[in-house]
Amino acid sequence: MATAKETKNLTINDKLSAIQTKIKAPKNLYNSFGKYNYRNAESILEAVKPYLESLNLFLVINDSIVMVGERYYVRATATLADCETGESIEVSAYARETEEKKGMDGSQVTGATSSYARKYALNGLFLLDDTKDADTDEYAKTTGKVAPKEASEQELKDELNGLWEKAGGKDGFEDWYKKNTEKGFSTAVYATMKATLMKKINDDKAKESK
Repeated sequence: MATAKETKNLTINDKLSAIQTKIKAPKNLYNSFGKYNYRNAESILEAVKPYLESLNLFLVINDSIVMVGERYYVRATATLADCETGESIEVSAYARETEEKKGMDGSQVTGATSSYARKYALNGLFLLDDTKDADTDEYAKTTGKVAPKEASEQELKDELNGLWEKAGGKDGFEDWYKKNTEKGFSTAVYATMKATLMKKINDDKAKESK
């Protein structure tokens, strides 16, 4: 880990880059239904804590509830800030509350949705990749479903294209997509791109309601 002297002249971008290239957040949990390993938000937070101390940073995660169309989403925003300069970088991710609430009350549904949103916000911030959604045993046990099959890049791209149009975009999607995926496509990249479009859609709706 770096010393205080070594980090004194580093910008928030430098420090975040150091975390992104060095962090180890193994998939230390196992889904017995889908038979695969996964990580959750708590796993990521445990992995990043040593870097927060050594690089003199702090991390805050906030949730908010937003409505898109007729569905509620939890928007989780992970903010990484420098204790010395106050500089910060934030990434948001959205997760939709399920319509199925069998065996769960409203607070449990929101809590589970918050956990997914927070994980994907952290994935986007620290460049961690995930290959499964709805990945916990708890999800399968409460819904009676095995985690859904991983969507292909083309399917996710088509979804982003639809959101692009809802956000008021016409031409330019391919250029935007290419720019954001020039270092490779992953679910973390997808989550960040989706969050950007969802924020634009939500902001536009808020302006229309005024």
